[in-house]
Amino acid sequence: MKKNRTPNYKRIYTDLINKWYPDRLDECGVFLKKERLEVLDVIELNEILFKQTKKINEINQKYRSYDKDTILWILNYQVKQGLNNTQLANHFKLSRTTVISWRKRFDI
Repeated sequence: MKKNRTPNYKRIYTDLINKWYPDRLDECGVFLKKERLEVLDVIELNEILFKQTKKINEINQKYRSYDKDTILWILNYQVKQGLNNTQLANHFKLSRTTVISWRKRFDI
């Protein structure tokens, strides 16, 4: 039997909000009602809870990683919203180069 090796983000953020940020429970409630938090949900929760300076956001951006399902969701979002690569990159705080490489990798 293979164990799930991904962190239980829902439990982590529920505990974090209840202990340190109970005033932001209303803002985060939408995410905590979900059965499982996705990568984009975790990023959004981080932005709500840890309102950071632009410099810190730039540093943290270097260490973000996305799984295949999330990348495909982002690229599908681009098609549904009719966004060009620059608009998509700005919306998700990515580089245009990243968007282009994803599109090439997944033949979209």
